Amino acid sequence: MNKYAIVIPAYNEAATIRNLAERALRHGNAVIVVDDGSRDGTARALDGLAVQLLRNEENQGKAAALWRGAQVALASGIDAVITLDGDGQHAPEDIPRLIAAAQQNPGSIVIGARLADRHAIPKLRYFANRAAVFALSWACGQRLDDSQSGFRIYPAELLRTLVVPHDRAHSFVFESEVLIEAARLGHRCVMVPIAAIYQPGARTSHFRHLDTLRIARMVAWKLLLRGFNPHGFYRAFLRPGARA
Repeated sequence: MNKYAIVIPAYNEAATIRNLAERALRHGNAVIVVDDGSRDGTARALDGLAVQLLRNEENQGKAAALWRGAQVALASGIDAVITLDGDGQHAPEDIPRLIAAAQQNPGSIVIGARLADRHAIPKLRYFANRAAVFALSWACGQRLDDSQSGFRIYPAELLRTLVVPHDRAHSFVFESEVLIEAARLGHRCVMVPIAAIYQPGARTSHFRHLDTLRIARMVAWKLLLRGFNPHGFYRAFLRPGARA
């Protein structure tokens, strides 16, 4: 039976992290929380829970937190890494569905696709996501339903071979670039529809307009390097399972 480690990056998530971690513990062989320089008591909120807590003294960005957590998970000999955002947007109860998809599609990245529940997502965020989804689909040569979701399963063999920048400047670029580089290495993406959960009174997103520009620049550069990937442009319109 495959072993799964759940990695949760957390930056000022004291209000949600304990409940999220408690629920995640029911669905993985290990839960690793990376406290990325929080100043609100995020680490204290986990007292008494059987999670592995990693702490960055200063905030290093989501990419660095994900990378650190994934490397610790890989060192433990797991078969795949499950990632969840720390703000409660993802329901750990959906993990078995993503695992089932991973088992049916060995070697693929599995993504919890939030856009299946369009009306639960703020309009501006929805249309920004759709534009990003098409650009990433083109660069990956595969139609994606949600390229920005942080609820994913990464096969361990992929993480061991990936070379993707994960410094602070790539904080929110990392997850998009992983999809492009994974496609280049022959790894596909599988979408599993999930509900989009936006809690009343939730903290403001850490994502900024500058991050959108950074992602757009990265995707444009990747497309330029591949001659604008005309075959990928065509495949971006195909439903999963359709032939090019």
